This record gives sequence, C-alpha cells and structure tokens, in this order.
Amino acid sequence: MLSLPSSFLGSKPSHTYPVDMKILSCLSAILLFLFFSASFAEQNVRTERISGSAGDVLEDNPVGKLKVYVYELPSKYNKKLLQKDPRCLTHMFAAEIFMHRFLLSSPVRTRNPDEADWFYTPIYPTCDLTPTGLPLPFKSPRMMRSAIQLISSNWPYWNRTEGADHFFVVPHDFGACFHYQEEKAIERGILPLLQRATLVQTFGQRNHVCLDEGSITIPPFAPPQKMQAHFIPPDIPRSIFVYFRGLFYDVNNDPEGGYYARGARAAVWENFKNNPLFDISTDHPTTYYEDMQRAIFCLCPLGWAPWSPRLVEAVVFGCIPVIIADDIVLPFADAIPWEEIGVFVAEKDVPELDTILTSIPTEVILRKQRLLANPSMKRAMLFPQPAQPGDAFHQILNGLARKLPHDKSIYLKAGEKELNWTAGPVGDLKPW
Repeated sequence: MLSLPSSFLGSKPSHTYPVDMKILSCLSAILLFLFFSASFAEQNVRTERISGSAGDVLEDNPVGKLKVYVYELPSKYNKKLLQKDPRCLTHMFAAEIFMHRFLLSSPVRTRNPDEADWFYTPIYPTCDLTPTGLPLPFKSPRMMRSAIQLISSNWPYWNRTEGADHFFVVPHDFGACFHYQEEKAIERGILPLLQRATLVQTFGQRNHVCLDEGSITIPPFAPPQKMQAHFIPPDIPRSIFVYFRGLFYDVNNDPEGGYYARGARAAVWENFKNNPLFDISTDHPTTYYEDMQRAIFCLCPLGWAPWSPRLVEAVVFGCIPVIIADDIVLPFADAIPWEEIGVFVAEKDVPELDTILTSIPTEVILRKQRLLANPSMKRAMLFPQPAQPGDAFHQILNGLARKLPHDKSIYLKAGEKELNWTAGPVGDLKPW
C-alpha cells in the first residue's frame, strides 16, 4: 500500500491506494517537477518575454492608429438597463459595459464622425438577467434591431456601408446568434442586420455559424480588483497538480446527460474523481482564487459554450490552462501564444488526461510558467478600471486597427442594399 503526501493533494486529505505503475509514474513526474521547480525558484527566473511577432503585437499601442466615433443613444439602450440591474457590472458578460466606458474617455475617440475609421454603438444586450443572474438573450435581437434602425435613420454612416465599418460588442454565450443553447443558436444564426459588421465577442469556435470570419474574439470579463485582492506570495509552492471547480453535469438543462459540455466534464468526473492527483469538485470555496495559485494545471473545459472565465483566471494566476474544447478560437490569438502557455486536450482524450499531463517534460512546464508570469500576458486578459496600456481594451483596438484601411468595396453605391431587414424569426421583428 502507498500513502500519498498531502502536499500533492491540495486541500484533500491523504488517502491510501494500492501501488500500481500508473500512480508511481504520476508521483515520479511530480517529484521531478518539484525538484526543477525549486531550482527554478532559486534562480529567480520569474518571467520570459514572448518571442517573435506575437510579443510585438501584444505590446503594441493602438493610439494614433485609428479613430472611433461613439454614437450617442438614448439611455434605454445602456445606462437605464444598468440602473435597473447593477449585477450586470460584475457578470462575465460585462465587457459590453466597460468597453463603452473606456471609449468615452479614450484618446482614440473622435467627436467628428467624418474622420472616424470605426463606429461604435453602445448597447448592452446581455443586461437582462434572471433572478439567479443569468442573462436572457430573448430581447437582444429586438434591442439590436431597434438601435440599428435608430442610427441608420439619424446618421448617414450606417447606410453607406450597411455596417461594414461598425463594430458591436456581443458577449452572449454564442455571440450574435443570441441564444444560450447551441442547437437553437445555430438555428438562429447571426442576426441578419449584423452580418456586415465586425463583432467583438467571447464566443469563438472554428467553422461555426455563430463566428464570423472577421470577428474579434475577446476574454470574458473577470473582476480585476477582486482577483488582485486574492493574490498570494509568488514563492508559495504549487502543491496541487490538477485543479477544477465547477459543474460536471447540468441536470436542470440536460437531465439525461451527455449533451452538456459534449460529455467532456462528465468524463473528467467519472475518470478522475478518485485520482489523488486531481483536486476537482462542484464546490466553490472562498479560497478558489488562492487554490488556483497553488495549482500547476487548471482545467478549462467547455460548458454550454467553449469559453469560460476560468481561462482568464488561469492566466492571471499563473496556472497552466488545460483547454478542453475542440476547435475553440481563443482570445487575441494573434497576440497571445496559447500553444506555448497552455495544454490542449481533445475532448475524446479526456480519459487519458492524467497520462497526458504527467508526460509533459519538466522544462516545458517551467517555460509555460515563466511565460504566464509575464505581466503583459495577464494585462491582456483583463478589463481594468482605469484602463492600462496593453490591457484587453487596447487589444480590441489593436484588432480593429489591423483591419484598416477599409477596402473600398465596403462602400455601397447610391440605392444599393445587401441586408434584408425582414429576415430572421418573426419574434425578432417586433418593436422593442
């Protein structure tokens, strides 16, 4: 019989297990890791700059490269929604609110629409919450149509391109498809009136109807001040091998199982709930942020959508993200070298997760940790107040600047129309 040291188990108690080669292999990998980790700490080599063009893009300054005109809309599209429910400021879809606030005082803002490169419509389509704090998407299409009708009637700029030089922040689960269930989101497709606009969205999955080719994929909102309040000293050892807190099954919305997370989270639980290397649970302790800083790997599996705030939390807290979401398009992929800082595991390979992670060479783990320790990496994932150079706001602007200059083909001839204003479900056509 083999008793595992509690330092490997995080907050779990020690347990006794029969000796087998798989557990011995795991222990050998961790002991080797801890040896190198101690050496690494002694050398005080804490960070590593991202090499090549990715590092240059991450540290780029978009100021002076574009001008953005912010439409002034009636408060019913933004501020009144927030006054009605201040919870919208803290949920993971809040980028739509903070991007608006950022642009109002940003040096890229112009008050002369004739010199603008981009036009921004400040609308909060996710700020319609259930009592439990989940955003309802059902009013969003009508709200969006109403706002577009307003700007197209009161300003000439939408009509000259039908939105091709406009961008919208749409942080719903499946972006501008406006539904939280994938099948229904696919059935809806992107709102027809937004099909020429640039969409700034958290949803990203290759070859998916809800991700337009020109979209900018961003991280979900995670409260920067709250996270910073939970930082622990960097020299505290990472004694948890694999960490995860969250649902494995969604019995309310997927009572038969297998549909939620395409079965990937269920596979994590069924295969590793008793594995001493895995600290996984549905509990969400008050020490959640501290625990992530004590972990080597943090699981970031898909849920109903492929993305989640865990990705942001893992990067900010230096925990190597284990990304389990086939075909995911990650935030700011041209600036953040996800292949170098994370581990990608195919959904079908979840049962082999322990073997995959314990097989990663120690020097590879250490390099990932050095890259994650780079402050520029953490800044790029956050929407701080006030804004900081290189943060998520600036990464969005960088993405917009790299789309300039606009191709002349986006400008329509007099009387030319491409969008169908009557397309889409009948319910979307009702006044908002």
